[in-house]
Amino acid sequence: MEAIFIVAIIFGSIASLFIVPRYFKSMERQKMADTLRVAIEKGQPLPTEVIEAMSSNVRSPGLPPSPQRDLRTGIIWLGVGVGFAALGAVLSFEEPDALFPCLGVASFPIFIGLAFVALGLLNRKS
Repeated sequence: MEAIFIVAIIFGSIASLFIVPRYFKSMERQKMADTLRVAIEKGQPLPTEVIEAMSSNVRSPGLPPSPQRDLRTGIIWLGVGVGFAALGAVLSFEEPDALFPCLGVASFPIFIGLAFVALGLLNRKS
């Protein structure tokens, strides 16, 4: 029972690293949209700074990702994979059978990171 609880905490914390920031950003955008809707309904003019601030954070879907962003993302994924591998190495001191499953889990982010690094290097402008 303890092992299941520990695994649930690990994967829950990893998931929360991605879900919680998106949730708060979504809530912030919803509040901004509600505020703007009320202002428009009351006939208030919108300052250009507000419109620029809202549109500056939006990425255009037609633009390809930059090589720098790909390299940065790849390095982060490689770090996550190396972290899982290090976790397996540390756990293997107490439980020798823990190394190979952790290395298996670590292989996924490592290969994703390698793909991003390759994309970043291949898309560089010479």
